[in-house]
Amino acid sequence: MTLIKSISGIRGTIGGKVGDNLTPVDAVKFASAYGTFLKNNTSKEKLTVVIGRDARISGPMIHNLVVNTLIGLGINVIDLGLSTTPTVEVAVPLEKADGGIILTASHNPKQWNALKLLNEKGEFLSGAEGAKILEIAEAEAFDFSDVDNLGEITVNDAYMDIHIDEVLNLPLVDVEAVKAAKFKVVVDGVNSSGGIIIPKLLELMGVEVVKLYCEPNGHFPHNPEPLKEHLTDISQLVVKEKAHLGVVVDPDVDRLAFISEDGEMFGEEYTLVACADYVLSKTPGNTVSNMSSSRALRDVTKAHNGSYEASAVGEVNVVELMKKNNAIIGGEGNGGIIYPESHYGRDSLVGVALFLTHLANKKMSVSALRASYPEYYMSKNKIELTPQIDVDAILVAMTEKYKNEDITTIDGVKIDFATEWVHLRKSNTEPIIRIYTEAPSQEKADILALRIIDEIKAIAGI
Repeated sequence: MTLIKSISGIRGTIGGKVGDNLTPVDAVKFASAYGTFLKNNTSKEKLTVVIGRDARISGPMIHNLVVNTLIGLGINVIDLGLSTTPTVEVAVPLEKADGGIILTASHNPKQWNALKLLNEKGEFLSGAEGAKILEIAEAEAFDFSDVDNLGEITVNDAYMDIHIDEVLNLPLVDVEAVKAAKFKVVVDGVNSSGGIIIPKLLELMGVEVVKLYCEPNGHFPHNPEPLKEHLTDISQLVVKEKAHLGVVVDPDVDRLAFISEDGEMFGEEYTLVACADYVLSKTPGNTVSNMSSSRALRDVTKAHNGSYEASAVGEVNVVELMKKNNAIIGGEGNGGIIYPESHYGRDSLVGVALFLTHLANKKMSVSALRASYPEYYMSKNKIELTPQIDVDAILVAMTEKYKNEDITTIDGVKIDFATEWVHLRKSNTEPIIRIYTEAPSQEKADILALRIIDEIKAIAGI
């Protein structure tokens, strides 16, 4: 299945048959559903939506379809053109818009694209709102405007600069300290919009920038998910250039990974840990990450006398719990930093600025900083089951088996042991259980995962 309709938007591969892939017809249909949803929930005469896209090859095509669909619904569009997910999120409230759409499939390969949908705060829609949009799309309950009431397009290509200024003006971002540190940084922009915005941010912080794959042409030179196995080029270049660190973002710039000066991964899970350590040292408070993120954030938060909470997986769930618990920083272990002082969305620019300030203040190497944090290792696995097997019954059985441990069931089953944990989640689209484990060593994480897999197989009778 290459067209995935979910409460957070629609994504799919370009081309093929309508309803099977993300074709022009599907793009128009779901843009129509989103615009109709906005119109159904307001008494305003005229609505405004902010649109931006990453540098994917299919971006201009999908962009034109979505923009003109909204115009046909009588909605005004503020067109940011080439942009980033956090930039659009910042722009929506600044423009007093009624919503926003980011055209990006995030870390998916180049044949994918997607419509990510925002509310008037520049935050992702709730599950209930997303479900309503899917209903409208299914019913094709659209009512387009007559010729005298079409929307209008306003082009505004200044928002990447506005976003950079907003980040540099954050109280905890110390540009002078970073300038004094004279950092040299290699940037891998995966040939998308991060190749423009991250180097520009760094240069304004007085950093010497070495660019790698920073041409926004949509031809991703490697798998765009910022994982170790995809980042050999930047790891080698950091060492060759004798750089202080490497910065890697995904195509829409909401995931952030660092490379240490020795070419080793800092660890995507530890992007949030390091930024939280800095923020908590200056402004004590609480943190939130999702249940599949490292325990290291909990440890660092406790060290600063704060309170840590874990949400269900998904940015909208993290944000909801952050608001409820007044968290001053949070995010996801995939390198997503959410800093409410800026906005409630994962933002690599905020992460880069906070991390470099932290590094400048610490006056230590990136590898030494990483070594200063609690040592945890993850193992990520999945077990494929036959469609006849009741996945929910397996999760109930695992909950019963470990009822004497610390168990959370808000999103699958998470079992917290003294020094390690396992998180079991079922797929909504196929008979799969995802198994994430974390332990003080890679060997222990792998052993725990294998044990759990064997127990699930025994329960399932396979």
